[in-house]
Amino acid sequence: MPKMKTHRGTKKRVKVTGTGKFVVKHSGTNHIMTKKSKKRKNKLRGDMVVEPGKARKIKKLLPTGEGR
Repeated sequence: MPKMKTHRGTKKRVKVTGTGKFVVKHSGTNHIMTKKSKKRKNKLRGDMVVEPGKARKIKKLLPTGEGR
């Protein structure tokens, strides 16, 4: 059986923490920022930890635990 390949798009967007959790950037922060309130934009700052359901899907895309 051939080696599993890493999904390159996912590798560029996801970081793996030391404990194995996945960290990603919040969505909705790239354009059309004028109609978003200051409070909403402040909450979109920084990174977020991926919830368990999506983490299982990401784990399949990053079989070797890459993304560090």
